[in-house]
Amino acid sequence: MPFYSVFFYYLCNMIMKFTSMAKKLSCFLIAMMLICDVPFTHAQQEDEYILVFSDEFNQTTESQPDPTKWGCSSRHNSRWARWISNSPKVAYIKNGKLICRAIPNNQQKEDTAQMLTGAIETKDKFSFQYGKVEVRLKTNRQRGNFPAVWMLPQPPCLQHPYGGEIDIFESYGTNPHAYHTAHTHWTLHLGMKKTPQHQFHEKVRVDKWHVYCVEWNHNSIIWKVDDNIMGIYNKLDDDEAQSKGQWPFDHPFYIILNQSDGDATWPDPPNLRHTYTTMIDWIRVYQRKES
Repeated sequence: MPFYSVFFYYLCNMIMKFTSMAKKLSCFLIAMMLICDVPFTHAQQEDEYILVFSDEFNQTTESQPDPTKWGCSSRHNSRWARWISNSPKVAYIKNGKLICRAIPNNQQKEDTAQMLTGAIETKDKFSFQYGKVEVRLKTNRQRGNFPAVWMLPQPPCLQHPYGGEIDIFESYGTNPHAYHTAHTHWTLHLGMKKTPQHQFHEKVRVDKWHVYCVEWNHNSIIWKVDDNIMGIYNKLDDDEAQSKGQWPFDHPFYIILNQSDGDATWPDPPNLRHTYTTMIDWIRVYQRKES
């Protein structure tokens, strides 16, 4: 046993004679790690992550999201994007929160969209390869609701889904679950959704505040809710799987925050007279310190 292990062992024994039970337990754990030559750090120093991007949404109420960090997503035919609008009423700051909404289109008569939806992204402004994203949010549990926090590859990149997609959080209508997914050519086109499992969900009150997290490195994607692990998508050690796009996650990704609606096919159609709202308190991105 190394000298420092012996020293700390006896030191902890002495301290335990004069301290509370909680402190005794802490000392015992420290001594055991030292005796076994296990290096001790505080939560592994949060894996030595450092903050590289954040938005606390503390701008003036009714202002637009910080244009140095966010741009409006583009409207196109995908379900989530079919009604995206740059209206200031669908993505704005209020009382230190980002408000993303889907609202009835009662004002822009020249626009054929049945509703107007808010979606902002860091594309061409901020992207990163590997790290941890945490976002604190709450949303509705109402029929037709379809919000998401997710990531796509920063261009230039392969066409979707060959470049990959990482869904940090999604919620569907009145469904009492939060969903977390990795999309690839392997999972979508080849149907390999269980090799390995690519989607995870758990019951959670999405209408209450929670912290949703993804940790991403060169071998795995890990999803957490309130610091509890919900699922892991691993890179397979298989040349054939890699040739077929099982792991396209080794390049920079950007972030999307959006409030959308379902449709008649999935998950369910919205109430076109209703306003859907997702509130985001903050979002933070960390990367490991360089050794």
